[in-house]
Amino acid sequence: MNSPLPKRIDRRSFLRISAVAGGGLVIGFTLGANARAGIEVVDTTAGDSVISNAFLRISSDGSVTILSHKPEIGQGIRTSLPILVAEELDVPWESIRIISSPLDEETYGWQGAGGSGSTPGNYQRMREAGAAARYLLIQAAAARWAVPPTECSTAEGKVLHKGSGKSASYGELVADAAKLPAPEPSVVKLKDRSEYKIIGKRISGIDNPRLVRGEALFGIDQSAPGMLYAVYVKCPVFGGKPVRANLDQIKREPGVTDAFISEGTKDLNGLMPGVVIVAKSTWQAFSAQRKLAVTWDEGPSANDSWADLLTRAETLSQQAPESILNQSGDAKAALSSAARKVDAVYHFPFVSHATLEPQNCFASYDGDILRIKAPSQNPGSAVDLCAEVTKIPKEKIQLEMTRIGGGFGRRLMGDFVAEAALVAQRVKGRVKVTWTREEDMQHDQYRPGGYFRFSGGVDTEGKITAWHCHFVTVGNEKGQPGNGASLGGDEFPARLIPNFFSGQTVQEVKIPMGWWRAPGSCTTAWVMQSFIDELAHAAGRDPLAVRLELLEGQEDFPGSNWGPGFSPKRATGVLKHVAEKAGWGKQLPKGRGQGIAFHFSHMGYVAQVAEVEVSKEGALRVLKVTAAVDVGAEIINLSGAEQQVEGSIVDGLSAAWLQGLTYEKGRMQQTNFHDYRLLRINDAPEMETHFLRTDNMVTGLGEPALPPLAPAVCNAIFAATGKRIRTLPIESNDLSWS
Repeated sequence: MNSPLPKRIDRRSFLRISAVAGGGLVIGFTLGANARAGIEVVDTTAGDSVISNAFLRISSDGSVTILSHKPEIGQGIRTSLPILVAEELDVPWESIRIISSPLDEETYGWQGAGGSGSTPGNYQRMREAGAAARYLLIQAAAARWAVPPTECSTAEGKVLHKGSGKSASYGELVADAAKLPAPEPSVVKLKDRSEYKIIGKRISGIDNPRLVRGEALFGIDQSAPGMLYAVYVKCPVFGGKPVRANLDQIKREPGVTDAFISEGTKDLNGLMPGVVIVAKSTWQAFSAQRKLAVTWDEGPSANDSWADLLTRAETLSQQAPESILNQSGDAKAALSSAARKVDAVYHFPFVSHATLEPQNCFASYDGDILRIKAPSQNPGSAVDLCAEVTKIPKEKIQLEMTRIGGGFGRRLMGDFVAEAALVAQRVKGRVKVTWTREEDMQHDQYRPGGYFRFSGGVDTEGKITAWHCHFVTVGNEKGQPGNGASLGGDEFPARLIPNFFSGQTVQEVKIPMGWWRAPGSCTTAWVMQSFIDELAHAAGRDPLAVRLELLEGQEDFPGSNWGPGFSPKRATGVLKHVAEKAGWGKQLPKGRGQGIAFHFSHMGYVAQVAEVEVSKEGALRVLKVTAAVDVGAEIINLSGAEQQVEGSIVDGLSAAWLQGLTYEKGRMQQTNFHDYRLLRINDAPEMETHFLRTDNMVTGLGEPALPPLAPAVCNAIFAATGKRIRTLPIESNDLSWS
């Protein structure tokens, strides 16, 4: 097989097989919801026989190649999705080769990585891709041996006939298999769970050896002969633009080949206006940047500050909200008659994605085709922005996905890709744009900050009877929350408290906002689960018992305009399981405490118990985090799944404990890891993860394990010290006790 990439030729409903010139063969599948998945041509000029679909190829030499169509950010998707194909095809995991597919969203659907959607969106069709090929190979073998297909089985890349002892490798059968008529979908049987050989096992990441050897190329590793290097300098104030710059002087700097002003776009999530410097090396571009003098029009947000935002939020939160998200009963009346009433204000800051690989992109333009190699989580959207900025038709833009050194949502935005595209078009050549760490932190698409005002009431029996919540959030335009700044009206404990009200007001700011890991949920879980903890303690009750009481006897809630459906039974399941595994309720000395929290997001149910120790002087140690996770019927790769949960715990703890951005005069004040710290290894807690396999759709794990971490830790701090954490990051609070 000579062609590394498939080419689409037709639209069909399920499966197609035909011969092509040169003795080669084509087989294409259209599986799942996507109407065009896998209708392909395979170049067979060498006369090879090939079984191929959008996800799978088997050649007559017996080689098996699985195509991975999603970006790899370290979440292990290049391993977990191919596992499904290999399992159904029945080939040894060690024998297959995995390559990245081309960007072709008509065939594959959305090829981005985000929202924990890769697994639920591909679980079924990846299995079907492998099972359909296995079906054809069995049919071919049965016909060759003149035996019923039902007497044949598969194992280790072979078809076997028990009665005669005959066997044939897949490679031997490919030519015959590809001549068979397309099977009806109903005859393509998926394996029963009892037949699994790979799914559910611990599988090491497919790229791990290459990573250890330094062979796996990230975006920042891309290079090409004659490549130039560029920096794209943006106004330190969000929404500002350059008026003039010392471009003539910069062009005389060593190695500099060009310098110019880019108008950018008006959208804060698009291409920022800026000054571009192109040089023969990154060092020369950075050196010239230090001598750059720009007169900026800083725009209307030049005097904005975090302190002013909080002051306005405090005022707004005491007024009627702009919009009502959910209400039932009469929350205000119930509060007035409650046996105990609790009022609380919570707020959290903007945070940066702080990816270890700063933003970068390689682009090449020959006057006709724009070729891009980008560490993008959202390649289709990046191409759209490139087309908008360069006016090059989309069909003349090709994007190759590279491995990504951390995303967490940052690379869902295509601003850095558009920068490279613009420069490549200008120089009509090859160029790589590289951001410094400081630029990355000061021109991020930030997780939004927010402000919550709560009032809650409990009755004489300690039951929560009233809940009133006003969320003052932020947006780039009046009335519209920014990316990741929305609150769902169905967020727990909505629908479970008889007198419930939640409302929202949007405060307009000129700050670019993006989806940070578990968007919305990463902060919503903290405030909701913390305030429930407050009400439980106000009632003198066990926080676990209060949560279980809210969920007890409730039937599943269907989705609504405010959010997806919710299963109280699954939430109860993870709460009870984590409590048992963590030894919830055990006696601990003063200064040590346990906290519990759970959250439902991205279709996953996760509960966590954190155990912490706080010295009298206020030094915090998170000793252990126990997690119970329900993401449906299967864990595809146990090793990868555990890594996702543990990574979420570390990531969530790092953000909750240490990270927060402030801004003055319209610009972020933090610049690098010296004033925006990441969790160190010695601060990482012991972690224990338990998966509950339930009879539900398989869902993703990149995000749902993060939201419960912050409230579990903060609730544990309260248990240890009696101090309630209502402001993030935790380190901004005085935790000392006596």
